Amino acid sequence: MFNKIFRPAKPDLLNDNFFKVIHKDWMLITAGTRDSFNTMTASWGTMGILWNKQIAVCFIRPTRHTFGFAEKNGYYTLSFFDDEYQDALNYCGTHSGKKVDKMAATGLKPLETPNGNITYEQSRLVFECRKVYSDSFREDNFIERNIIDINYPRKDFHKFYIGEILGCYLKV
Repeated sequence: MFNKIFRPAKPDLLNDNFFKVIHKDWMLITAGTRDSFNTMTASWGTMGILWNKQIAVCFIRPTRHTFGFAEKNGYYTLSFFDDEYQDALNYCGTHSGKKVDKMAATGLKPLETPNGNITYEQSRLVFECRKVYSDSFREDNFIERNIIDINYPRKDFHKFYIGEILGCYLKV
């Protein structure tokens, strides 16, 4: 089914402006398996080259339900959508998977990637990532201290996951 909806692409040949795509259009970070997964909307992230690998970095607060899935699993996906799905992404960012069935509420249809990770049939672009490093932001390491006041008034610092991009897929 996956190969009927998506085709492989090379990340370095994409024309997307990821400053806009991540920050303004948002993405879904999904971790887990077909039997047990969760997704959340994110507008923070980055992509590039690190350790001679194509990487994608996502950020998850420990208070988010998706955090446990990201901790337990060695992979995650970043899924990007056309504008018509903005309401679904907004819902996934404002409701907890502990309390609601996000798939039922949004109509998003989970789909397994070739490596058994979860994305969505409605995605237009998917990055499938294998975690290679993770760490948490620490208060003592902030040089620009006002970032803490603005973004972490409760001191709930994000954990970040650096993932090697194993697969990049575009909607057929």
